[in-house]
Amino acid sequence: MRAFGPAPSLGDIEALARAALGRLPEPFLATAREVVLRVEEFADKDTLREMGMEDPYELTGLYVGRPLTERSVDESGRFPDQVFLFRSPILLEWSESEETLEHLVAHVLIHEIGHHFGLSDEDMHALEEAAG
Repeated sequence: MRAFGPAPSLGDIEALARAALGRLPEPFLATAREVVLRVEEFADKDTLREMGMEDPYELTGLYVGRPLTERSVDESGRFPDQVFLFRSPILLEWSESEETLEHLVAHVLIHEIGHHFGLSDEDMHALEEAAG
């Protein structure tokens, strides 16, 4: 019988996300590194309420900031943009899919980073393929 060990930790998910981030092609890589990456167990209740969600397992990731495509050169004094990955919802989705955890974390990360760049879903998919 195979021993499975403990579930991946917050740090494990962060390590997978940072590895995926490092595979982004230029010019995305340099700019994406300016975004703060945070891994938490779940989104907080206020975030879920703002997004119209009741089930904390529904939200695997979140981009908080203003997309580059909506910024002005005159903006200053802003907090850094952030990408949140939520461990428990990611692990639940992983357990219900045929994907590897590495692929799923990369997928969620690239989707959220895509919001930072103002990318369409099609462009996010292309970026995910390029970072493959």
